[in-house]
Amino acid sequence: MSVLLLWPEGAPYCQGETDEDRPAITPYLVEGENNPAVIVCPGGGYGTRAYHEGEPVAQWLNGLGISAFVLRYRVAPYQYPCALLDAQRAIRLVRQEAKEFRVDPDKIGLLGFSAGGHLTANAGTSYDKGNEDADDPIERQSSRPDLLILCYPVITMTDPFTHQGSRNNLLGKEPEQGSIERMSNELNVTEDTPPTFLWHTSNDGGVPVENSLLFASALSKHNVLFDLHVYAKGRHGLGLAEDEQHTAGWTGACASWLELNGYC
Repeated sequence: MSVLLLWPEGAPYCQGETDEDRPAITPYLVEGENNPAVIVCPGGGYGTRAYHEGEPVAQWLNGLGISAFVLRYRVAPYQYPCALLDAQRAIRLVRQEAKEFRVDPDKIGLLGFSAGGHLTANAGTSYDKGNEDADDPIERQSSRPDLLILCYPVITMTDPFTHQGSRNNLLGKEPEQGSIERMSNELNVTEDTPPTFLWHTSNDGGVPVENSLLFASALSKHNVLFDLHVYAKGRHGLGLAEDEQHTAGWTGACASWLELNGYC
């Protein structure tokens, strides 16, 4: 698959010239016109990006008739706001090039696992309508995703439920309280937050289930429609969970929810 750089001339806060300094998307497009699209954010504690939460997920979405884009967002040593800027730019780029990608610019979702789920929730609570005066046409596009899919996501940066590694990589080992609160996504939900699908396991030993519960509670308080699925057992980082008979049901539940929202 071809890789498309988000900023061919260099990304904001760029520190070098390796692939890790150059955020990009890899398209996985389905046949037809005006298809829904989902941008996939693999997890990895903001220190890496897990392959099994990238390409296989894009291929699963393709099987539902949804075009997908796997996001190569910046991770440590990059810190906030780099990954968020990458996710926002990816949404803007797909929207700007919707005709070329044969996707519907009004059906661009964002899906993330673990720390990628934090990035997804962050993008879903921190967006703008675009800068209509920008010289770059991509920057004139809205960065608001049309729906969110959060898979065992890191949501909060506050103790005791945060994932310490993600927080350290994103904000540093001694972040200010204001930064912690700003990056605790359950505090940033509004009535305009996109519809959301969440799933987690109740005994997740890496990212406590309270992360999904906190976000779902915030969505409920602001009357945002959501699906919440908590499975009894399962280790952190399951991805498609194909080897877990019970937890593997999340993909079917998510497909049903995507159909409910007009994506398949």
